[in-house]
Formats: sequence, C-alpha cells, structure tokens
Amino acid sequence: MNSDFFPRVRVLACLAFLVVLAGCAGTGSPETADYSAIVASSDRSEADRQIDLRRKPEQLLAFTGARPGMRVLDMGAGGGYSTELLARALGGRGIVYAQDSAALPDRVRQRFDERARKPAMKNVERVLRDYDDPIPPGVGDLDLITFFFAYHDTAFMGVDRAKMNQRLFAALAPGGMLVIADHSAQPGAGISVVKSLHRIEESVLRREIEAAGFKLVAEADFLRNPDDLRDAVVFRPKMPVDEFVLKFVKPKDTASS
Repeated sequence: MNSDFFPRVRVLACLAFLVVLAGCAGTGSPETADYSAIVASSDRSEADRQIDLRRKPEQLLAFTGARPGMRVLDMGAGGGYSTELLARALGGRGIVYAQDSAALPDRVRQRFDERARKPAMKNVERVLRDYDDPIPPGVGDLDLITFFFAYHDTAFMGVDRAKMNQRLFAALAPGGMLVIADHSAQPGAGISVVKSLHRIEESVLRREIEAAGFKLVAEADFLRNPDDLRDAVVFRPKMPVDEFVLKFVKPKDTASS
C-alpha cells in the first residue's frame, strides 16, 4: 500500500460523474437520507450505539450514498447491525437483501432474527445463500452492494471469491456501487492472516474486486489509524484497528447481466 496512513479521501477524476450516474441506476431515487438523524434514532439499541463508536456509521452511510428507493444487497449481514442502518436510510422504500451463508452460527442467526422484528427492518429480506452464489433468483439491477468487515472471512471459508465477485458484478445495475470496508493487514500479508488476525491486505482485495470488472472510484480515511501496527487480532484491540473503506463502480457502459 502506498501512503496508506496519510489522511485523505482520494477521489479519482471520474467520481463525480459516476456518482451522478449511480443515482439514476435501478430504482434509486434522488431523495437523500438524513444520516445523522438515522444514527440518533431513539429506537436504536444501546448495543448498536456501542458499535457506533468504532464503526462511525454516519460517515459510512454517507460514503455509500444509501437513500430512499434503492435496491441494496448487504453481504455478510451477520447480526444485522449494518442491515438495519441501510434499511433506515431507505426510509421504508426500496429493499435491503441481507445475505449470509446458511452455515451461519445459531447465535448470530438468532441476533438477526431478533432484530428482524423491529419496525425499522420491514423492508429487509433475509437471504441465506453461499457466498459464491449470493444472489437470489430474479434479483438484479441493484443500486448498491455493501460488504462490511466480512470479505476477509471468505478467504478462509473455502469461498470461490472470483465467482462471488462476478456474481456481485452481474447483480448490480450499470453505474451501481460496491462499498467494501475491512480490517487492514500489513503490506505483503496478502490473505495469510485472514483467519489468525481477521485482516486482509488492501491491495490484494482491490485486485480481486477489479478482476471482476469493477473500477475503484473513491476511498475514505475515516476508519484509518496510523498507529495500528496491524500485527494483532482485531477483536478487543488495545487501540482502534486500521480499516480501509473502498468504493467501486460497475461501469455505466457495461451491459447488465
């Protein structure tokens, strides 16, 4: 990684144009969402508010551009923390498909099922499908796919990541966005520490995504920590974990699959 730790949000030259196009993709509406109000909602749980301290959801939601009317796939939804935030951003319109493997541990499945009873989750559809074939039949022309802190897991789960990324590419509408956040590993680590430290080298992840046809259009620094040596497991860290956030686009001139 080059200059990983210099504060920046680097936007490639075409970002502004592509983001405007993405607003027209699929069923997305030009209406915006009030992310600060979403995060401050009084009916959110205290457990989620504790997660907020490290996830910075207002900034993350803003980076995704999630808004009412969108069709969204949340990969690796887990207990549904991000799924609920996305559903709130859609304001009861549009839909969020919350994907996970059918092999999801029961305790995680139960957390999601409990969350699913909340009114805020009314526009969420649970999807239990393998990571390398995550799209339900008949679902396509998605406006947005999110993949938060779970891509590294697929590298030790025996997932065919090339196939997975191709499926994600095909499911997006041209101009649609894929936003990935994950825990950063040291340069040269590749996928060697995905199970031991739950980290992945940013450049390796980026190459895998771009190999499917995606183009990087933006990256953010709001979850970066230059003091993290990236040599320790990410659970219960002594300091904030260095994390990268990347935005990719399915080029507008790509025929929808």
